[in-house]
Formats: sequence, structure tokens, C-alpha cells
Amino acid sequence: KDIPQMKIMYFKDLQEGMTKFHQGTVRSGQLVSSEGNLVIIGDVNPGGEIIANGNVVVMGSLRGMVHAGADGNREAFVAALNLEPTQLRIADVITRSPDTKENRTAIVPEMATVKDNMVFIERFLQRDI
Repeated sequence: KDIPQMKIMYFKDLQEGMTKFHQGTVRSGQLVSSEGNLVIIGDVNPGGEIIANGNVVVMGSLRGMVHAGADGNREAFVAALNLEPTQLRIADVITRSPDTKENRTAIVPEMATVKDNMVFIERFLQRDI
């Protein structure tokens, strides 16, 4: 019996691959890493560290350090329901949070990618949840 091939319609050029899922909060001093993509179902607290050779998706608040594309892949991305990392790195491109904190009351889903050798952050839903 042939299995029908699914078409990727929403994420153009998104390559599937090995993905690790971590359920629960990543606490200060804790490291979660993956040779492929990494999905955190929970929050990443300040002092928590996330490292993946592929993409990183956080289904919660990302307030710790994150490194996507750790093997040099500048096509990797970081997405979170609340993106406020202390440091965000994609391949060899690094950025950090501004010194002034923005008081957010609503969830603002955002995605970080590399464009023109800089980390570019944009909302990935048209409206706040």
C-alpha cells in the first residue's frame, strides 16, 4: 500500500529531519541540546541553555540562551511564543536582548532568522493571541 506524499504548504523550504522534543521548563543551569531540530514544550528560564544543529521552537517563553544552526547552518530559525532571550545565536551570528525591557502583557509569537549577516526578528502571526 503506497503512502501518499504530503506537500509542505505553510513553511516554504523547511527541511524535516530528526527532531527532539523536551517537555517541561528548562531551568537556570540546565542545558538541552539536539543534533537536529529541537522543540521545547514549556518555558526556557534565564540561565537555561538551548543548543541545536537545526531549528529551535519554544512553545512558551524563551528567556534563556539559544543557539540554532550550531553546526554553521545560517538557514536555521528560532521561534517562540514569547521571544525574550538573553542571547540568541544562529550559526555564527549573535544578538542579545536590549538593556531596556519591554513590558509585554500579550503573547507575541516571533521568529528569528538570519538576513544580511544580521539576526532578523518578526512576528509570525498577524495578530496577538
